[in-house]
Amino acid sequence: MAYHPIHQANKTGPFGNLTKDEFYRLHRVKHEETFMTNNKNMRIFTQSWQSTSQETQLIGLVAMIHGYSSESSWIFQLTAVAIAKLGFHVFALDLHGHSYSDGHRGHIPDINPIIQDCIQYFDGAQSAHSHLPAFLYGESLGGAIASLIAINQKHTWKGLILNGPMFGVSAKFKPIWPLEKFLPAAAMVAPRWRVVLTKSLVEKSYKEKWKRELVRRSPKAQKSEHPPAKTALEMLKVCERIVKRCKELEVALLVVHGREG
Repeated sequence: MAYHPIHQANKTGPFGNLTKDEFYRLHRVKHEETFMTNNKNMRIFTQSWQSTSQETQLIGLVAMIHGYSSESSWIFQLTAVAIAKLGFHVFALDLHGHSYSDGHRGHIPDINPIIQDCIQYFDGAQSAHSHLPAFLYGESLGGAIASLIAINQKHTWKGLILNGPMFGVSAKFKPIWPLEKFLPAAAMVAPRWRVVLTKSLVEKSYKEKWKRELVRRSPKAQKSEHPPAKTALEMLKVCERIVKRCKELEVALLVVHGREG
């Protein structure tokens, strides 16, 4: 099957009418889950996917990083399966504060420890397949993180694939005025206060209603779809960092983005 598994999903679950085991048997993909301990002694959930079809030759590695309103499981794993079926060994992790990983839910006061978590996990995954080309894939905030990793590890990655990367925060995402002006002070005084945007990040990230419903049905979905003040401020800083350093990218690049409508 060459089609993307999202076509099997419905608003009740990513596997449609199949069980998880049935889904993976149908697609002939081996799925493994584990935890790693980062340098802050936090448990970080990791997983991998690889085709078991004898007709599929292993041709490379893909390291995937999910967005702020997502996780490495649920709807995100469908893209991992699609990539694995093409002949890639795929790896992903839950950013801390997301899904099965340790950390306060949705709280990212500093992007640097998350970058280090990704590098730690992906370096370990690559060490077992050092002869194969490796690629980074990131969605939304994960796209920004993947870009910063590619900048920091210039000779490690053969390509960078970005799906709707967070390279800037549009007026639709920013806090209403004058809240944006007071965001640094709010982040200092009440770092976990949830900043109310015009719409939730789930509303902005998924245009199709059934996909938004599916994301919200995840057992590990965040209770609030609005980022804490410190996290919102860090997102703005990440965008500024990307703008300043994007010229340092020295890797084959593919950027895809949904259209309006």
